[in-house]
Amino acid sequence: MDVASTSGGGSSLPSVGTDGTKRRVCYFYHPTMGNFYYGNGHPMKPHRVRMTHALLEKYGLLRHMRVLRPIPAHERDFCRFHADDYIEFLRTADPSAENDPATLRRFNIDDVECPIFQGLYKFCQLYAGASISAARQVNLDHYDIVINWSGGLHHAKKSMASGFCYVNDVVLAILSLLETRDRVLYVDIDIHHGDGVEEAFYTTDRVMSVSFHKFGGYFPGTGHIDDIGCDRGKYYAVNVPLDDGIDDESYLYVFKPVVAKAMEVFRPNAVVLQCGADSLSGDRLGCFNLSVRGHGECVKYMRSFNVPLMLLGGGGYTLHNVARCWCYETGVALGIEVANKIPDHQYSEYFGPLFRIHLPTTNMANKNSRKSLDDTIAKVLANLSKLQAAPSVQFKEQSSPMDLDEIDEDEEDSNESDE
Repeated sequence: MDVASTSGGGSSLPSVGTDGTKRRVCYFYHPTMGNFYYGNGHPMKPHRVRMTHALLEKYGLLRHMRVLRPIPAHERDFCRFHADDYIEFLRTADPSAENDPATLRRFNIDDVECPIFQGLYKFCQLYAGASISAARQVNLDHYDIVINWSGGLHHAKKSMASGFCYVNDVVLAILSLLETRDRVLYVDIDIHHGDGVEEAFYTTDRVMSVSFHKFGGYFPGTGHIDDIGCDRGKYYAVNVPLDDGIDDESYLYVFKPVVAKAMEVFRPNAVVLQCGADSLSGDRLGCFNLSVRGHGECVKYMRSFNVPLMLLGGGGYTLHNVARCWCYETGVALGIEVANKIPDHQYSEYFGPLFRIHLPTTNMANKNSRKSLDDTIAKVLANLSKLQAAPSVQFKEQSSPMDLDEIDEDEEDSNESDE
């Protein structure tokens, strides 16, 4: 085990508030996730999840948490949010078949952004099934933190694919959490606006969405600071628009007061944190300048509130940086600081020439002035201050639970978790 430690299994991270305690952590992983392939030249590569898992295994982190293999999601699970005809289309989609152009346009399927690829429906079943399974473990109060790095595909809409996302596992997980939780806070640190999740809960006061994202001439084009929700959901959609080149100091300067206020006024019973790694410096599609440590500080801060926490993946298109980030943040969840030197393993060549978790950021200009950040913070906090107390619960949506238990990797495949 290559974990930096002082005594025992690893050194505790510096605590924030009452965060000096260990957490019961459950991690979901399916060994076939890395096999799926969007196509030649496509920036989304599920192989990054396999690379992350290999690092977790080599660092010895798997032995510090429960490792579960998720049960694939069923059609009825998808249809809690998605339209029946859209799910039927995904179920029968065949990359070798001739598809009706009008149907493809209707569901936003093309060869560039959201292609039909071999095993598409199975891919959706696995990543969504892992998020639903994670929510289920929270509902049972079995774990304090649950992790699914294959999830966080936050752009998918009710009846269409979007932004490399086909089914919205985040929405499905939150719907599951609402079976036992009055209020769920969703926080999104992907560089892209969490539009699919915000849209799904735009009119309810039981879910608050808080998205920190690049805004202005950037996909998906939504997430203006004045988009605040409507009807019962007014002020429960929180958008924090940011500009190119934001660094750790500036990002955390905004992130911490906004999240602290959201926690204060909303008082969630569970938090879902989408940890899209395309906000890291040097991302293939991104334009932010966060370090792995700065990105991980957001996870550490959310952990400090001692509220049940779900960590999901999301964007991230420079594979080695994605694996670095999610490995480090798994350590944060566990309270273990992983060693900076990456141990030799089957994907070592991806991490050269430095072979380190923490890399220097670039010298790109930070276009976020302190005044612009202060103005954004002031406006967001003013809106949140209009919520004087946690909302009353008008309903509890019930659904049929998944009928199979998750497979315990400790029992079914000891090589996955005991290496």
